[in-house]
Amino acid sequence: MKQEEWMITTALLSLLFVSSFPPLSYGVVPPRTLLNKLSEGKYLNTQELWFDQTLDHFSPYDHRQFRQRYYEFLDYFRIPDGPIFLVIGGEGILNGVANDYLAVLAKKFGAAMVTLEHRYYGKSTPFNSLETENLKYLSSKQALSDLAVFRQYYQDSINAKLNRAKIENPWFIFGGSYSGALSAWFRLKFPHLTCGSLASSAVVLAVYNYTEFDQQIGESAGPECKEALQETTQLIEHKLATSGKELKASFDAADLEIDGDFFYFLADATAIAFQYGNPDKVCKPLVEAKKAGEDLVDAYAKYVKEYYIGTFGTDVQTYDQKYLKRTAMNEDNSARLWWFQVCTEVAYFQVAPSNDSIRSSKVDIKYHFDLCKNVFGEGIFPDVDATNLYYGGTKIAGSKIIFTNGSQDPWRHASKQTSSPDMPSYIVKCYNCGHCSDYRGCPQFPFSIEGNEKNCTSPDAVHKVRQKISEHMDLWLSECVDTGRSFI
Repeated sequence: MKQEEWMITTALLSLLFVSSFPPLSYGVVPPRTLLNKLSEGKYLNTQELWFDQTLDHFSPYDHRQFRQRYYEFLDYFRIPDGPIFLVIGGEGILNGVANDYLAVLAKKFGAAMVTLEHRYYGKSTPFNSLETENLKYLSSKQALSDLAVFRQYYQDSINAKLNRAKIENPWFIFGGSYSGALSAWFRLKFPHLTCGSLASSAVVLAVYNYTEFDQQIGESAGPECKEALQETTQLIEHKLATSGKELKASFDAADLEIDGDFFYFLADATAIAFQYGNPDKVCKPLVEAKKAGEDLVDAYAKYVKEYYIGTFGTDVQTYDQKYLKRTAMNEDNSARLWWFQVCTEVAYFQVAPSNDSIRSSKVDIKYHFDLCKNVFGEGIFPDVDATNLYYGGTKIAGSKIIFTNGSQDPWRHASKQTSSPDMPSYIVKCYNCGHCSDYRGCPQFPFSIEGNEKNCTSPDAVHKVRQKISEHMDLWLSECVDTGRSFI
């Protein structure tokens, strides 16, 4: 084909996509869930698109469907043979295609970006009520099949727009946190549908007694801050026994009648500072208060109200089991939905270690099991052995999966931290490198456009891991192209 003809063809195809796909727009969403709380930020596209999804992928007789929401961004797409990046929606509302570091990769590789909202979350809900019986189709297995079906649907729609048939673009799958686990598991279970996966802070290990979570917080805090946090917990436990209502009110948490709920709320308030790259937010005021002989409980209550509730936007009622038991649909049901997945499949129970704990010892395994029973009824129990047997846990036997974790992230001990030839694993090491630092830079909250790494205490550490990610992707995508298939 002559150069002039090629340019005309490319222009016509570009016009096709401009007219067929939504325009660029931006949106902002407040954070909701804890495990996937990647903060509010800018989006490359917020135009909703819809797809008819199968409700039960494992029944040959049940043909019910529900509407599943997705978004796409095609400005960087190299028509017609560029790769397609599928970004997996996690345990919360999906509001668009995020302008994080994946957008930088999409521009580099000439990729289309498409992101699918997880079943049940946001607007992708099959039922009008969230009673326990209606939640039986909420599982990672169903979600993975959703992705497989959607992937084929989207490839067919691209082919239709380009007036071609049975052509496969190379696909690459992305996810962070729980959706990072889904990204790894998708490559494991559907290797023929993707060239590879990036599993950022991927919690692939289902676990009951996840004491490493608390232990990592202590390690990340350092001796001085750790001591102040432990003393604060002890003082709160003492005050709760003598003036519980007054104490809870001082944290704007008077409605948390169950003491375990209150202590879980406080433990998360501490964890979130380290998880999302803001350790000084909690450590600085507590250490200073301790040195000055000031009231540590007052200092901690100030941090919780100003940062965790105020800046971070946490809704205290999501810790209230009375609230979690509600089955009526509202603006965001993520807390009940995620607890259902926790209580049926993966656990991730963040319990206090037997000694040297930061969180209250009242946040134990019994608290979690009691919560599952109280919120969802009898017979709800996470069979973590079955989950790990099905996926492999940290012994996952997949290929072409990149695992990344931040050195300060308490979730990293539920991820795969050892490398193998087909599954490289990288730890991004720095003082404020937390959850999904390769996606979002540092800190992970507030949002930084394109995951800018300049605010990481070691930008070079983030940059080097990102280079490795790009190198693996380049190799695996080229191998897909060489074979003419989406896998090798």
